[in-house]
Amino acid sequence: MAPFDLKGVFLSAFDYKTEKYVIAKNKKVGVLYRLIQLSIIGYIIGWVFVIKKGYQETEESLQSSVITKVKGVTFTNTTGFGPWLWGPEDYVTPYQGEDVLFITTNFITTPNQKLGYCAESVKVLDGHCHANEDCTKGDTVIAGHGIKTGRCLKKDRNSTGTCEIYGWCPIERSSRPDVPLLGKAENFTIYIKNFIRFPKFDFSKSNVLDTSDDTYLKKCSYDELTHSYCPIFRFGDIVRRTGHNFQDMALLGGAIGILIEWHCDLDKGYSACHPRYTFTRLDVNAIANAISSGYNFRYARYFKNADGETHRTLFKVYGIRFDILVHGKAGKFNIIPTVINIGSGLALMGAGAFFCDMVLLYMMKKSTLYRRRKFETDNKNGNNNRENTDMSENAVKQPSELEQLADPTSVQHTPGITFTQRTKGQVM
Repeated sequence: MAPFDLKGVFLSAFDYKTEKYVIAKNKKVGVLYRLIQLSIIGYIIGWVFVIKKGYQETEESLQSSVITKVKGVTFTNTTGFGPWLWGPEDYVTPYQGEDVLFITTNFITTPNQKLGYCAESVKVLDGHCHANEDCTKGDTVIAGHGIKTGRCLKKDRNSTGTCEIYGWCPIERSSRPDVPLLGKAENFTIYIKNFIRFPKFDFSKSNVLDTSDDTYLKKCSYDELTHSYCPIFRFGDIVRRTGHNFQDMALLGGAIGILIEWHCDLDKGYSACHPRYTFTRLDVNAIANAISSGYNFRYARYFKNADGETHRTLFKVYGIRFDILVHGKAGKFNIIPTVINIGSGLALMGAGAFFCDMVLLYMMKKSTLYRRRKFETDNKNGNNNRENTDMSENAVKQPSELEQLADPTSVQHTPGITFTQRTKGQVM
């Protein structure tokens, strides 16, 4: 076993490796290399710079404010609530106009409730009972309407009854209209005013047309082509853009997302930054008529009668919730991302050469000859390791293919590959 040469290992750390170019005149590999180069150049120019605008510095931390205003009135006349003229102050929640708002389209009323004793609803399972022992006094009815009094109210001895409760009586009605009572809300309009700012570029803009005409917003309606800066939308059109029918949605309610997108190329100026609107129904279920469909909640209006007793009218309202979301991205030319992307492209060009080297080194029929020509080691005297190889008399008389390649000043030809050698540097 040869002794370990520690000195040689140490000195090898100071060897200098220089590039050596071997030109392989193989048309197949040459065409492959050019195709890879063209693909990389097309990717850098087409995708990175043209489509993704890799020469720009970008910002997505958008600062935004949304203000909404709804207009429209309708009239209803129901048995429990009587005649009522509905305006925005009645059917819009909250009143101040935020980026999330609710529009009432249907309702159930339970009028003239007052605190007292009455039977729990038969639809409440925790309110069922067979005896007074099932109605523990002071317990709250789970998902019910009041506090148990300890009495079980039933028609006869053998029937199932319901617990007596202390709460707002009579209990809530559950009969829902077959058609939305505020179906005419389809023609109501919503004005969505949006202000945005990109702080990095100190750029601000609004989705409302910059005009001195006071009547513009009173007579315009949003149209993507003719009035893209008139953010006044009809509710029926918004629901239609989601692919649904307003009257069907108004019966049980639902949720709609309104997305305002700002994609601004600031190299093109202020006029090239435009809002784009997308409308999506958010409460869609995989199963039709699922129990989770729709949107509703309750509220009450309190009043006192002539005797000073407090009464209330309970409303269970169905309607459409609108969630207004704002996203944006702005870009402007900057030399730093430009240089970084160009450098990345040059690195990919080197990867193309590496791939073609792998083809020549390991996938071609004459790959052994190419490896022997590409990888050489020079000794201290500058002599090539192949020039020190002992040759037999027969080898001198009949040189092999490898020996025909040994002369660095000549051009050699092998079947399918022609090599021309050029050395870039010298090993010292």
